[in-house]
Amino acid sequence: MAETTQTWLTQEAFDRLQSELDALSGAGRKDIAARIEAAREEGDLKENGGYHAAKDEQGKMEARIRDLTELLKHSTVGEAPEANGVVVVGTVVTAEVFGDEERFLLGNRNLADGSDLDVYSAESPLGAAILGLKVGEEASYTAPNGKEIPVKVIAVDTYA
Repeated sequence: MAETTQTWLTQEAFDRLQSELDALSGAGRKDIAARIEAAREEGDLKENGGYHAAKDEQGKMEARIRDLTELLKHSTVGEAPEANGVVVVGTVVTAEVFGDEERFLLGNRNLADGSDLDVYSAESPLGAAILGLKVGEEASYTAPNGKEIPVKVIAVDTYA
């Protein structure tokens, strides 16, 4: 299993994710179990599309439950860190990435739900390259295609 890192979440994001987890763990599991049972009663399971679709949905739901459980277990809840010119998890970064200016949140994608901000995790190649850098500092990271991508931190703002 991959090393688990601490994730910063706002109280609103934490509550929203906890509510989703509660719904999936309770009513969601009961609903999918009832649908699987109803499909099973239709007979031959080899050619029962409803049964296979419900089992597939159950697998996806259980994976989401596991992901949410881990995320919430390893999260720190509180206000966004105050920007002080250094890239930290939970700040909004403006950077020149391969010549283009980009503005994004460094954190968990669940945090910016409903926002138009792109989100990069601290574990992503870009996030790992800029974490801890000060405004004006430069770094680079290797893209999935093997290209070296230069990055310059232009601004670090508090996430609102």
